[in-house]
Amino acid sequence: MDDLPARAQSTRAYQDKPDYKVGFEPTARRIRVALNGVVIADTTRAMLMLETRHLPVYYLPLEDIRPDVIARTEHHSHCPFKGNAVYWTVTVADRVVDNALWAYPDPYREAPDLRGYAAFYWDKMGAWFEEDEEIFGHPRDPHHRVDPIVSRRQVEVVVAGETVASSDDNVFLFETGIRTRYYLPRSAVRRDILLPSDTKTRCPYKGLASYYTVRLGDRSFRDLIWYYPEPTAACAVIADRLCFYDEKVERLTVAPA
Repeated sequence: MDDLPARAQSTRAYQDKPDYKVGFEPTARRIRVALNGVVIADTTRAMLMLETRHLPVYYLPLEDIRPDVIARTEHHSHCPFKGNAVYWTVTVADRVVDNALWAYPDPYREAPDLRGYAAFYWDKMGAWFEEDEEIFGHPRDPHHRVDPIVSRRQVEVVVAGETVASSDDNVFLFETGIRTRYYLPRSAVRRDILLPSDTKTRCPYKGLASYYTVRLGDRSFRDLIWYYPEPTAACAVIADRLCFYDEKVERLTVAPA
């Protein structure tokens, strides 16, 4: 990278917001990116950006991105903490994704040295893999913990004045920065209230979630329950268990012992 430009002058943004952090750390994981069913980037030299108030972002060496599928555009943007970004459009067969890849060729001195690295917009790509496991939503933060733990404490859920679930065979999921979630066996939830939903969400730590709407008489509570039919290996214990949005139910109680 000797032919890259010198890093730009420091920005005042770091002086104005001294608590703002832009971390840039290596990962030992093999990272692959696919579009239209074709792998367009494959590297064991990825870097993970952990930036204040942002989701994690993988930056890949430009050398490990297929040059035949990217074309530089005139588009650019500015970040007060990193500098000026340039962009590439990505094309695979008949799939064209405008300005899907960006880089900071001349980052600010106080920012990490981003020269020679580029990042894809996550949702504009078709699939992402860490080693041979597909991941969803965004990169996994190595400082973020997700601990599903079996518990015999009684959990009871009340919706619109009716007890709709009760169990002492549960999995409590403790996740960094997120309220505790309670995964109950299907047998503990009234089956007559469950209406399948088309909603799907993705979590990089747990996998692809499906939902149920709860119907009680003439009242419906949309997507009040979610579950993971095939969770990630790390969260296998929650497979097909049902979890209520406890902040949206009338009452969810957990026995103290």
